[in-house]
Amino acid sequence: MSQLETIEQFYERKHKWMPDNLRGQIGHFNVFKLEPFIGESPKPLPYIQRDYFKVSLFIGESKVEYADREFKIEKQALVFTNPFIPYSCVGPKRTGFFCIFNQNFFHQFGDLKQYSIFQPNGNHVFELTKEQLKTVKAIFERMLEEVSSDYQHKYDLLRTLVLELVHFAMKMQPASEQDNHPKNASQRISTMFMDLLERQFPVDENHPQVQLRSASDFAEHLNVHVNHLNRAIKEITQKTTSQVIAERILQESKVLLKHSEWNVSEIADSLGFTEPTHFNNFFKKHTRLSPMKFKNV
Repeated sequence: MSQLETIEQFYERKHKWMPDNLRGQIGHFNVFKLEPFIGESPKPLPYIQRDYFKVSLFIGESKVEYADREFKIEKQALVFTNPFIPYSCVGPKRTGFFCIFNQNFFHQFGDLKQYSIFQPNGNHVFELTKEQLKTVKAIFERMLEEVSSDYQHKYDLLRTLVLELVHFAMKMQPASEQDNHPKNASQRISTMFMDLLERQFPVDENHPQVQLRSASDFAEHLNVHVNHLNRAIKEITQKTTSQVIAERILQESKVLLKHSEWNVSEIADSLGFTEPTHFNNFFKKHTRLSPMKFKNV
């Protein structure tokens, strides 16, 4: 697949139809070589990062940053990312592979977030020996071979190969973590919370609704007790968790009211309000203007 073909599209292309109960549940998967997407004139990524889980094989010296943590890769490493965990990787001479997939790719096969490598406080970077590199590289090469085939059960096989990478890493010792900016627990939690909050925006046609709205929603994704999260946010920002969330929701609502073609009801729904009147009351409380008046000013 030179472009990101959904598994639904493959299913319909191969079988000419799809049962209604499977639509929207089969998911997305693709695998790529890394080289075209790095360097002086990189190709744009053929996907939006916050939509997908990602497993990467980086070969060559590089550095991976997650929130407030930093990992230095000396030779080669297997790296796991979650759609809600922002990260960056730099290294001038990297090569390798990466595969992307969403939660629906594992529909009825379990919740990916149960694995520690996809959790905010889990280990995400695993240094590989030469022998381990051969094993992991062979799995990615197998993925490339299978994804371009017309085998009717290829996505079952590809799902198995992804899980093989997951369990391969979880059986290893984690890479050494090098934190150049030591932070206490409250700072770490606050940094991850802010990253998770910001990752929901901007709201647009491709991401039409905010998923995390309450302190308990964020605490669940960060694997901390909500009271622990609230204490950490209060200590670092001098605001409550709910205040920080409300401020970001308000900021996004102003952008949508001024620059989108959505009506007030659509904007309210996209920001997680169950009723337009709840959004009207929220907006007026913070701005002393109704959403419509603000929109038309």
